[in-house]
Amino acid sequence: MRVVNYQCETRLPHETFAVTDRPVQPEFAPERPLSAYLLGALDFDSLLALQRRLVYDISGDRDSAALVLCEHPSGITVGREGSAAHVRPNATELAARQWPVRWVGRGGGTMLHQPGQVACYPVFALDALDLPAGRYVAELQAVALDLCREFGIEALPDPEHPGARANGRKVAHVGVAIHGQVSSFGLVVNVNPDLAPFRDVRCDGDPAHMTSLQRESPQRVRVSGVRQRLLELIAARFGFARVSIFHNHPAALPRPTRHALPHAS
Repeated sequence: MRVVNYQCETRLPHETFAVTDRPVQPEFAPERPLSAYLLGALDFDSLLALQRRLVYDISGDRDSAALVLCEHPSGITVGREGSAAHVRPNATELAARQWPVRWVGRGGGTMLHQPGQVACYPVFALDALDLPAGRYVAELQAVALDLCREFGIEALPDPEHPGARANGRKVAHVGVAIHGQVSSFGLVVNVNPDLAPFRDVRCDGDPAHMTSLQRESPQRVRVSGVRQRLLELIAARFGFARVSIFHNHPAALPRPTRHALPHAS
């Protein structure tokens, strides 16, 4: 475990709200800890198991918070606003590509997961952060925009679905779930994936296929650098001054294969 302290900016409250303004944290507010899990490649079933465990834990200790940063193997998730019509390959083609399709209980539409992305799953007690659901989604979108600027990209908020767009194409997707005031799912950023497969999936129903930070940035962009900067931006925006970094979690370990034993006569 590694503990990192971040300095968080505070600003005076004002009547209008812009998504790039950080939530105000009073000087007398206690420092909230964040447990960040940097897990590398993680299959989606393991992510779901880990996320359920973290939601359970945060629900019982609302002063705590967790963040999972990982990559997923190729596959498709379909949120509440998604549709099978957004996936061009048929079932036979999907099986040949080894692209499982999962219908998940989050906002947003269809998303193609590929190596070369950073998937970010904040598990926060929103009532403890004094964040209504709409404000929380706007803050995640602001994180995506700030991340793009860090790499020299002037991205814009997506007017149809939360996320970030660069040169008219989506580069980051936001889709969250909130149960009992605890968030799950979150943000997926295209860092440097193979962009050709995105021609076959209308991510968030968008006819323009997704782009990437690497394609749009004048800089060289690496997954490890994006992951680290994303962690820093989230810690600063949501007021986490103390971050503990982990590289594993028991709930994210692959489940052992169970084999039936012959019945002893």
